[in-house]
Amino acid sequence: MALSGLDNTNLKLILVGGKGGVGKTSCATSIGLELSKTHKTLIISTDPAHSISDCLGQKTRNGIHFIDGDENLAVTEIFAEQVYADFKDKHEEELRGLFETSTKLDSEDIDDLLKLSIPGIDEVMSLMTIIDIIEKGEFDKYVVDTAPTGHALRMISSPKVLDEWIKVAARMRWKYRYMVTSFSGTYTEDKTDALLLNLKKTVKKIERLFRDVSQCEFIPVCIPESMAVLETNRLIASLDSSNLSVRQMIVNNVLQSEGCSFCRERQKEQQKYLLQISETYPKLNRVIMPLFASEIKGFEKLNQMRKLLFK
Repeated sequence: MALSGLDNTNLKLILVGGKGGVGKTSCATSIGLELSKTHKTLIISTDPAHSISDCLGQKTRNGIHFIDGDENLAVTEIFAEQVYADFKDKHEEELRGLFETSTKLDSEDIDDLLKLSIPGIDEVMSLMTIIDIIEKGEFDKYVVDTAPTGHALRMISSPKVLDEWIKVAARMRWKYRYMVTSFSGTYTEDKTDALLLNLKKTVKKIERLFRDVSQCEFIPVCIPESMAVLETNRLIASLDSSNLSVRQMIVNNVLQSEGCSFCRERQKEQQKYLLQISETYPKLNRVIMPLFASEIKGFEKLNQMRKLLFK
């Protein structure tokens, strides 16, 4: 079987994910190469250990830039810590206003609080950045090379995390609004209110995109080994509960040689897990990728993988 449906006009966001070391980056990059033949495509890396540049054999630069040799394909790497720092710098006035009007913290306490990171904020910032990029509408297709499963699942669930944060902030803000209205008889919305409203709108945009099977698809990458199969099972179950479309999966590094006793034993071992995958997901389009003799690096190897993925 081959990957299908990714060239559909309505499909915007393609997330590629799975356990660390299964070949997510090479698969995502190969998908990007294929789509760039007919669509202006952007590959986005959210993995803290960015490896797109290593995979392409080209040094990547900050921001969005087109790769050498393909004027229709661009890449960008999201550094969540920097994105969060930029967010705090841009919205310091609004965040400070929230704490000043809704808590009893003094100025020094607020300074210390704003310096702190927030658990799970990396995934929130990564997803918000992806939505901002899509909103600009400069590309037809967006292929995301996600971090290993745990990070990817936190990113997918981050709209709920952000929404809960907004609800708490809104309740804090409502008390302030009530007090102002009680004493002055009126209340004028300010930049802090506008920030909370815009964040709420962002959450809604993400949720609509994730729920729309015509616009968003997640492609799990697995290898025929016990731990990878178990982790993929958990991943797909979590994706289903988040209403994120999974139509197909890539089973990578499948040994196809019987030339020696070692190869025959490895192939026998893999067949057990290939059967398990097919029995567990009979309705998924399963794309079997052979184990390459050398690492997937550079355009020649990536194009070999691309041709096999899309036949």
